[in-house]
Amino acid sequence: MSAHTVDGPAESARRRVVVGVAGGIAAYKSCALIRALTESGHQVRVVPTESALEFVGRATFEALSGNPVHTGVFTDVPQVPHVRLGQEADLVVVAPATADLMARAATGRADDLLTATLLTARCPVMFVPAMHTEMWEHPATVENVATLRRRGNVVVEPASGRLTGKDTGAGRLPEPDEIFALAALLLERADALPRDLEGRRLVISAGGTREPLDPVRFLGNRSSGKQGYALARLAAQRGADVTLVAGAVAGLDDPAAVDVVRVQTAAQMGDAVTALAAGADAVIMSAAVADFRPTTLAASKIKKGAGEPDTIPLTKNDDILAGLVKARAEGDLAADTAIVGFAAETGDEQGDVLTYAREKLARKGCDLLVVNAVGDGKAFEVDNNDGWLLSADGSETALAHGSKALMASRVLDALRPLLPPAG
Repeated sequence: MSAHTVDGPAESARRRVVVGVAGGIAAYKSCALIRALTESGHQVRVVPTESALEFVGRATFEALSGNPVHTGVFTDVPQVPHVRLGQEADLVVVAPATADLMARAATGRADDLLTATLLTARCPVMFVPAMHTEMWEHPATVENVATLRRRGNVVVEPASGRLTGKDTGAGRLPEPDEIFALAALLLERADALPRDLEGRRLVISAGGTREPLDPVRFLGNRSSGKQGYALARLAAQRGADVTLVAGAVAGLDDPAAVDVVRVQTAAQMGDAVTALAAGADAVIMSAAVADFRPTTLAASKIKKGAGEPDTIPLTKNDDILAGLVKARAEGDLAADTAIVGFAAETGDEQGDVLTYAREKLARKGCDLLVVNAVGDGKAFEVDNNDGWLLSADGSETALAHGSKALMASRVLDALRPLLPPAG
């Protein structure tokens, strides 16, 4: 779990978050989520089930949240907690959400404080499932998840991986950082996670590329991959089948429900994206692909002193984005494949960021171009972003400053109308 700032928002921005914890082995991960929310300045109330307290003690939840913890509706009756907690919350997150908890929520049960809170909540409610694969795939759970989503709740797609014992498969609780990112997004934008990409296949690239000079050194850039990972995470949670082609990234965990293909060089990324683009509904090229590579790869480390090169000749890499547009025009990609590019720009005496971005959009020929101004702590290696969204139809939309998840949600909103009908 990465560190989160202890300098919380102003009092006017301090939000009330209820963290529900159901009785599963993954309940221990909720502790990191609670800490992240409190350290971000939010007021957190933890509402566990009785069985959750078999895994994590009441004192732990109280110490992390700074608030008393109850499970039943008959505690502190004058405050009517089974009504007030839901009524006053800005967000309810249930992590982990077991098959039993979601079944009770889907049928409107109110036999403990958590389910009663869910019935009174009028804010966004997010369930984060955790269970064995057989339970996640059981028709009863599938129907309950569909019911909860139909009523406007967010039910997160679980991760795949090691479960209890030796079992592996879908049903693993996503990492606390990922749950926190989704929760923070819902606090920024309550409608950020609609299930509007079901049946769609997206290919998304992320991170920088590394062009080797010798066995030790490479040419690279400052891209962290955070924006591409945010796009992949949100697209998957909005229902898409997502493959993420990841270059050099800053130690990011794989997003839940996303297939990840790892590459290093621009040539490897080009090969992977081109192969995966066949049959995709959209390709989002958010990776920072190196424009050049060393012409020669030294077999051993280049030493200082005698034999040290005065210059390093460079060769231009293929333009992956332009290649995708060309392939679409020539029929190697479906004509209705949507293509989205990214541009990290700086202005100079010849023009500003938008001037160069408009020229790039015209030159590349993609459907959408996401533009970021870089430098002075912007875009690269930070958690927040802003910029502009340029469309091939000539429209331009400013993307307000916010989290990279918020920007990703705006990009997916703009992409959605460009997708072909779901097949």
